[in-house]
Amino acid sequence: MRCRLKLGGPDQAVQARYSLSQTEKSSLSRLAKAITVWSRVLGRHFPWREQDAGAYHKIVAEVLLQRTRAETVGSFYDAFFARYPDWRSLANASVDELEGVLRPIGLWKRRAASLRALAEFAVERDGVFPRSRRLHAQIPAVGQYVSNAIALFQHGKRRPLLDVNMARVIERYIHPRKLVDIRYDPWLQEASAWLVKRGDPVEINWAILDFGALICRARSPLCPECPLHRNCHYFASKVKHGSHRGTVGGG
Repeated sequence: MRCRLKLGGPDQAVQARYSLSQTEKSSLSRLAKAITVWSRVLGRHFPWREQDAGAYHKIVAEVLLQRTRAETVGSFYDAFFARYPDWRSLANASVDELEGVLRPIGLWKRRAASLRALAEFAVERDGVFPRSRRLHAQIPAVGQYVSNAIALFQHGKRRPLLDVNMARVIERYIHPRKLVDIRYDPWLQEASAWLVKRGDPVEINWAILDFGALICRARSPLCPECPLHRNCHYFASKVKHGSHRGTVGGG
C-alpha cells in the first residue's frame, strides 16, 4: 500500500538542500544495487510494469495506487484500462461515472476528481506534460509524487517515487529523517534522489517499493531475509537492544 503525499506545487515544499556525506552516498549506492539484484528474482509483477504499458498507464496507475494495495490495483487494472484506454476517454468520462467505476478500490471521490482533472490537462496538450517541475504546479491534482512519476515515466528523468515505503527502507538502512513530512526533509529528498542516480531509475524505484512491501515491512520486517541486514542501522539497533528474535517486530 502506498501513501501518497501531495504538495500545493511540486517540490515547493523542499527549500533547503542537504549535502550527503561520501559514506551516505556509498551506502545508498550499495542499497540500490543489492535491492535491484533481489528484485530481479523476488520482485512483484504488475500489468503497469509490462513493456506494453505506456506513460499514460503508468501515471494513472500511480494515482490508483494512492493508499491502496498494489494487488488490489492489479486486479482492477485490466477492466479499468479497457474502459479508459487513453487520456481522452478518461477526460470524456463524467465524475459521477468515474466515481462508480472507482468505488471498488476506495477513495473514489478523490480519485475520480484527480483523474478527471489530470486527463483534461493532458488532452489539452496532446498527452504531453511539461518537463519542468515548476510547471507541474499548474497541473491539477499533481503533488510531488505524481510530478516525479510524470518526469520518470514520460520524460525519462531520474526521479524517485518517494513515498512512506521508500522512506522507511532508506531510513532504516542509514538513519531516520529529522522532519515528520517527507516532502520537507532535505536529507531524505537528497538520499532518495541519489538512490536513482545510477542504473535504471524505473527498475530501482519499483525494486525498492517491492522491498518495502515484502521485506522491510512497516510491521514485522523480515530482517533475516534482507540481503543488507549486516550493514543496516535499524537491524543493528534491534540486535543491540535485544529485540531481534528471528523476525524483527515493530517499525
